[in-house]
Amino acid sequence: MTAVNSYSVLDLDVPALEARITPALESVEELLNDAVRGGRDLVEELTRHLSVAGGKRIRPALTLVCAQLGDPERATSERVISAATAMELTHLASLYHDDVMDSAPTRRGVTSAQHMWGNNRAILAGDVLFARASRLIASLGPESVAHHSDTFERLCMGQLNETFGPPEDADPVEFYLQVLADKTGSLLSASAFFGAFHGGAGREVADLVATFGEKVGVAFQIADDVLDLASTGETSGKTPGTDLREGVDTLPVLLLRRHVAHNGDDTAGEEILDAIDGDLSSDDVLADVVDKLRHHQVLQETRDLAEKWCDEAVTVLDALDDSEPKEALTAFAHLMVNRLS
Repeated sequence: MTAVNSYSVLDLDVPALEARITPALESVEELLNDAVRGGRDLVEELTRHLSVAGGKRIRPALTLVCAQLGDPERATSERVISAATAMELTHLASLYHDDVMDSAPTRRGVTSAQHMWGNNRAILAGDVLFARASRLIASLGPESVAHHSDTFERLCMGQLNETFGPPEDADPVEFYLQVLADKTGSLLSASAFFGAFHGGAGREVADLVATFGEKVGVAFQIADDVLDLASTGETSGKTPGTDLREGVDTLPVLLLRRHVAHNGDDTAGEEILDAIDGDLSSDDVLADVVDKLRHHQVLQETRDLAEKWCDEAVTVLDALDDSEPKEALTAFAHLMVNRLS
């Protein structure tokens, strides 16, 4: 799969399966376009802002692939399409809120909603989209409503825990990985679950691919932490080291703090941490810190962790019979971290 309408989708290298789900992705896009419309022009411009900006539609694609594990008659049914659309709506809602919390100037190559309409309107737009996702999920029955509610709670708790930071007795790295599982893994987990469940694959398979989705989500976010340092502004769309400047200790920094604490002779690491904990408002200082982190062993350790979580996700699929959907899911997992190569 390469492109459908205004968005790009993943190339899973399984042509027959992609041919089956591409029309379903187009149906998702149609339903999504209807769902983001507002009651008046100004509202609609706001609630459609991020949807029309594009994106890869990773979550609905995962839902549709997992639905292929079940009954072919149900794999692209209205219930599966509704679930896939609800996953993307939930994701979009979270982006509006995330950008307010992070004061992000851009998203998907366009000016972020709060910079155009203000924080209050951006927050309310996210709330509207979540309400519309909930309406779609309500049509799928009480079990799906409960699962979606649990997922949204995890999204919020992950964000809250990130803002509060780890308790004094918690390991910062393990705490951070749990935050990633909640903030990102939970929605990919739900996307996989709903596809298999409403596609007729059964509860056991739905639970299995839910575990797969969560692990893939963690791998994806760890890879993002690497890209924040290792990529160029031209390829990533943002200044390398943005998280450092915002005072966010991503995984490479957390691993560096652990490494320095356990290795008293890491003078280079200590100097990097002194700079990170200092003033990074200067572009030259930030660039120097990023360059030093790129050459420290913790960046490779972070890459290795992304690969480890990806491998664990693929191992979960060992319980499935060989099939095109299993092949596509394996490719999906590797694509989440192949951005590092």
